[in-house]
This record gives sequence, C-alpha cells and structure tokens, in this order.
Amino acid sequence: MADPLPPARRRALITGASGGLGAALARRAPPSFDLVLSGRDAGALTVLRVAAEAEGRQVETVAADLDSPEGRRALIAATEGRIDVLVNNAGLGAYGAFLSREPTEHRAAVVVNALAPVELARALLPGMIERARALGGRAGLINVASSAAFAPAPSMAVYAATKAFLLSFTEALAAELSGDPVDVLALCPGATESNFGVRSGFGRSFPGAMSPDYVARQAWEALGKRRTLVLGALDAPALAPVALARSAAAQAIWRGSRLAGALFRR
Repeated sequence: MADPLPPARRRALITGASGGLGAALARRAPPSFDLVLSGRDAGALTVLRVAAEAEGRQVETVAADLDSPEGRRALIAATEGRIDVLVNNAGLGAYGAFLSREPTEHRAAVVVNALAPVELARALLPGMIERARALGGRAGLINVASSAAFAPAPSMAVYAATKAFLLSFTEALAAELSGDPVDVLALCPGATESNFGVRSGFGRSFPGAMSPDYVARQAWEALGKRRTLVLGALDAPALAPVALARSAAAQAIWRGSRLAGALFRR
C-alpha cells in the first residue's frame, strides 16, 4: 500500500479549500489529521497551509480546477491510495432565473457539484477502504450538499438540482458501504457565510447565514455518528426528520436488493 501512515494520524483531502466552508473544514479538522488541500486559488491554499503547519500538521496543496477533466485527473493522481478521508466541498452556483444565466455557468455547476464528487469518490474510495482495513481504522467521506437539496429552488434551479443529486448519491453510498470500514456523511447546511453569494450573482451573503466554523465543527463531530446532517435554525427542525426517513429508506432498499439478488442466484 502506498505511503502508509501510523494509525494515530489520518490524512484528509478537502476540495474547495481556498476559502469559506472549505477553509473552515481544514481549520476545524481533528488535531490528529494531516491535510491535502485543493482549490483554484494557489495563494489562498498556501496561506492556509502555513497556518495549519504551525499547528503541527503535515499539509500538501494541490491547485486544481475541478471543472476540467485535467484538474480532476491531477487531483486523483496526487492523492490516490494516500488519503483516509475525502471531503467533497467544492461547489458552484448561479443565482437568477435559469434563462438569464449563461449555459457555461450551468454546465460548470453540474460538473463541479455532481460529476466531480462521483469521479473522486469512485477513484479514491477503494484505496481509502483498503487503508482502513490495513491500519485497523475507518475511512470517511463527507459530501457537502445543501438544505436546498430537499426542494426545488427557483432562482437557483441548477444548483439545487445538483445538490439533490449529491444528497441522493451520498445516501445510497452510505447504505451500500454500511458493511465496510468507512463512515459516509451528507452535510446539508443552510446559508453559510462565504463568498458564494457574491460569486453566484446574489451580491452578498444570504440572509441568516451561519458561521463556516460552526458548520465545520458540526460536520466533523457528526462523521461516524450519523449519515445526514442538516444545519440551520429553520432548516434543521423541518428537514431532519425527512433526512432520517430518506436514510432509513435507502438502507431498506439496499437490504431488499441484496436479499432479492441472493434469492435470484439460488
């Protein structure tokens, strides 16, 4: 196995780590974690690396644009077989009526929010699970979806649809991998303070936005304890029961499909 680590230390890859929630997830990672930080802003990654190394972590940075096949391939090549936790945090969204935004914006959101997490998970999960078995620990996968994944969102139609895809994908993975040494979490925060509102075209942070440090702390604490985490003063009470029901349904479907397959093969 490539580049083994002592069981006491684990290595997490965090995408979209240049700022916002990604940077907070890096800052709030458990102290025993070393980090691989990826994003488009190499300068911001360097600042984050220096701060994390001052805390005693080993830190690598990989500047990569997940909108491009070359960027995704470069990140996979740099981390395959070497990480224990994958955090798919990178995300894009365009605010405004669907027809008012450029097709390239919608395509980029689909690629970064949906395709990239699938490609990274498929490429990296086998090595993560192998490392967990070899080292006697557990791997981890956090996919950052959104509370917007639970309902259509006019003015952010493509963004919400990609997050709905990511939530469903993560719920299914959590069921399929329930017998393997890997913890899977769908993180579904409401509005979170970052530059996302400005980049999306909304123009400012969304009203009632949560601190990214708060969201990051809650995410790390939830990994291994639950499969879906909804955060937000309004979102959590309304959506947490729905998330629990969806998780239970995924588990039941998985058990049923395995039973049907076993009976069919007899």
